[in-house]
Amino acid sequence: MKNNLRILDTTLRDGEQTPGVFITSDEKLKIAKKLDMLGVDVIEAGTAITSKGEQKSIKQIVDEKLTAEISSFARPIQKDIDAALKCEVDSIHLVIPTSDLHIQYKLGKTRSEVEEIAVKATEYAKNHGLIIELSTEDATRTEIADLKRLYNKTIDAGAQRLCACDTIGLLTPEKSYEFYKELSQLKKPISVHCHNDFGLAVANTLAALKAGATQAHTTINGIGERAGNTSLEELIMALETLYHKKTNIKTQKFHEMSKLVETISGIKLQPNKAIVGENAFAHESGIHSDGMMKNTSTYEPIKPETVGHKRRFVLGKHVGKKIIHEKVKELGIKINFDQTEKIFQRVKSLSDMGKTVTDVDLQAITEDVLGLDHENLITLEEYTIVSGNKVTPTSSVKLQIANEEKIQADVGVGPVDAAIKAVQKTIKEETNIQLVEYHVDAINGGTDALIDVVIKLKSEDKIITSRSTQPDIITASVEAYLSGVNRIITQNKKIIKKE
Repeated sequence: MKNNLRILDTTLRDGEQTPGVFITSDEKLKIAKKLDMLGVDVIEAGTAITSKGEQKSIKQIVDEKLTAEISSFARPIQKDIDAALKCEVDSIHLVIPTSDLHIQYKLGKTRSEVEEIAVKATEYAKNHGLIIELSTEDATRTEIADLKRLYNKTIDAGAQRLCACDTIGLLTPEKSYEFYKELSQLKKPISVHCHNDFGLAVANTLAALKAGATQAHTTINGIGERAGNTSLEELIMALETLYHKKTNIKTQKFHEMSKLVETISGIKLQPNKAIVGENAFAHESGIHSDGMMKNTSTYEPIKPETVGHKRRFVLGKHVGKKIIHEKVKELGIKINFDQTEKIFQRVKSLSDMGKTVTDVDLQAITEDVLGLDHENLITLEEYTIVSGNKVTPTSSVKLQIANEEKIQADVGVGPVDAAIKAVQKTIKEETNIQLVEYHVDAINGGTDALIDVVIKLKSEDKIITSRSTQPDIITASVEAYLSGVNRIITQNKKIIKKE
């Protein structure tokens, strides 16, 4: 495997082709700037010929003058290349179908006709000053001799880089190695572009790089059509950790980058997603947690800080007493051995009933075991909501804060948002608390279903979870929010007293 491997990220093109995903111009720019900060070599910003809006998005990214090379996808058609030129991109990802299947059924042409089209498109792009990455679609179902002939003709026409696409993910690591080993003998650098239909995209990409490919096409979180593309974060961490190949990628930005793409794309990550998933550095088992307390390398192949993530211990039926003791200690509460045992048994009992034991549950259990009560510095007196299809959702709230009545109002995108914003405005002088997550579930069916609201709040470096179950979603949301705020205030007071 060679050094100085390059990354072409196609989150904004292949990633946006994920069914149901649409990324606005401003969102594309935000992702592109983050990708540039991450250190990718090439950003495939989109397909210029798609629409006027797509051209505007690509031009907006070009005008930002980023360090990364900016590229547009293009078919071997003059109008596609002209659209890319209009956006003033540095390069084009010029894609030509090459398998018998695609040539016969998709194009309805002969192989010699396709080769002629590819050569003319390459010459046109070269004459107009573009860097050309000549990419063969469905390359892994194309005879290698046919591929080499087309590549050599387009090299002579001016192609500077080559790419072979495993368009429907049919490679295995063994086949990938042999395939890209053969193509790496050509006179221009070869890129690997893999799809994840059989869950082998990262493995196949690693095999291709080991065989001599010098650039990998990736997406953040592995998003893309069908089962997605090669995941950038998984590939880079495998390269750096398992193959000891240093890249230009700033890995500590992975988690932040992943969350940005997750939020904008609306594609929720599965918790066990490697490297950036919420469970990637989460530990529940007592045996594992005990080992982690002694040496984190016992059950973590890399440190979470390496990818901008955080380690967390989950309270479940496999939890150990040491973790219970440490979690309670984080709340600023001292407990002895007997109290730890009682809390431990309560957590186990709840877990056996299938309940997730959150931080707020643990604090409630601990307070109950110790006979403690947390004071509610802030209580809800009343709230009102005005909302409708032609009315901006507006809320006013009346709160009691340390025996002082305060009233505020605000607007939002919906009644819940308006109510929470009104509460935040009311208490902002007393607290510096951020809402980092909001989740709602209907516990039973029907329009009168009980609503379970779970909220995560952040104060400094600590995150606390609170929840409320009510038949009314607005009441449940406000109560969950205030419950979390009161617990943070109580916790901070206990820490101060302890110090």
